[in-house]
Amino acid sequence: MSFTIQGVLIASESGYETVDVQIVGERITAIAPQLEPLGTLVEGKNKLLLPGFVNAHTHSPEMWQRGSISPVPLELWLAELYDFAPLEPEQVYLSALHTAAETLLSGGTCLVDHLILIPGREMETIAAAAQAYKEIGIRAFIAPLIQDASLAASLPSGGIQQDIRPHLHTAATVLALIEQSVAKFHQPEIGISVIPAPTGVHLCSDELLKGCVELSDRHQLCLHTHLLETRAQQLLAQEKYGCSAVAHLHKLGFLGKRTSLAHCVWLEESDIAILAETQSTVVHNPLSNLRLGSGIAPIFHYLASGVNVAFGCDGASSNDAQDLLEAIKIGSILHNVTDPDYRRWITPRQAIAMASLGGAKGLNLGDEIGTLTLGKKADCVLYDLTHLSLLPRTDPIGLLVLGRSAQAVHSAWVNGKQVMSAGQLTTVDLEHLRQALFAHSQEKMWRDSRTLPALEKQYRAVMGLTS
Repeated sequence: MSFTIQGVLIASESGYETVDVQIVGERITAIAPQLEPLGTLVEGKNKLLLPGFVNAHTHSPEMWQRGSISPVPLELWLAELYDFAPLEPEQVYLSALHTAAETLLSGGTCLVDHLILIPGREMETIAAAAQAYKEIGIRAFIAPLIQDASLAASLPSGGIQQDIRPHLHTAATVLALIEQSVAKFHQPEIGISVIPAPTGVHLCSDELLKGCVELSDRHQLCLHTHLLETRAQQLLAQEKYGCSAVAHLHKLGFLGKRTSLAHCVWLEESDIAILAETQSTVVHNPLSNLRLGSGIAPIFHYLASGVNVAFGCDGASSNDAQDLLEAIKIGSILHNVTDPDYRRWITPRQAIAMASLGGAKGLNLGDEIGTLTLGKKADCVLYDLTHLSLLPRTDPIGLLVLGRSAQAVHSAWVNGKQVMSAGQLTTVDLEHLRQALFAHSQEKMWRDSRTLPALEKQYRAVMGLTS
């Protein structure tokens, strides 16, 4: 299909300019004033066109527990999360649709789903998410969350003897699962990719991590993992390896321009230099880091050191939403209190670039998406500048980033296909999705985790907290 977006505002080096933008097939084919109309005409007056954002780290099945987990640190939060994780592929399908819908409605056209797998039904889990993302039309990187160690292994021992049970899967069985899922579901030509995504060094053996690198190299796949999200993970890495987790991943060959690393809160100077050297991407998840008390990632330092940075919402029970504009706003202004030099503070335009091109680079797609450029794929979003949240008119991008731009997306295209029009999704029935989510919901104000009490005792001991 072809589209001509007429008289639309786009960002320029000197401010803004009004142009027509044409999309033919998958790509942007023309950007200029008063083009000869082609294909479907879209009114661009009083609207702003931007490249689509990348939700560079989330966990869609967490949606079923949004708002339900108490304010505790990550390690204890995980215990409750896993005790009450979804057990049916239908839930995974619905939560993937929900995550994609909220991403699109907040300006995102691409996401990385670090997908929590149902034990014993792993391929069904991946199939359910892939089906949802195909139906809604978002560009999706399905990153099955894999590990070969049980949750108790994620805590430093602190010299205390631990009884850690073997995990359900070995490294070999996990790698075979990923190999199979890539063969069955990896279809980047239609916008669905499958990538190796170990949970992190705190729950993965070197055998599993090196196996993921081998898969990535053999199939030219991206890599994704959590990295040094908490102080406990920093202590564990020193205990396991005698060096930082970043240095260890570098030694294993895990880092590179196809690698994105979620969180990166507890890094040292030498770690930052390694990330810059290897062209690895940091995914900033400010809301979940605050929600779980993990810390504030030194984003200014990463940017100054030449590290590529993207934004992520993280899962919907550690954030508890999938509003990309909210994550971008908090992720931009949070750091103003960590550095008094206001000349290093992130501007709205820098934030937009991090959310779009920064996210694209982290997925090795910087040459294909992330900017409004001739020849690039048409992953773009049209914002209604007459919407109440974007009034009164001042600086459109400033309003979008620093305001509270709820429901301001008018239209969206992914791979040249229009997936939103007039503020509504065109590919799925949002009202039907609402009804299905409500029907599958269970109100549980109070619940008891089986795993949390024992883990909490160890956590408080090794973190030096009083009993």
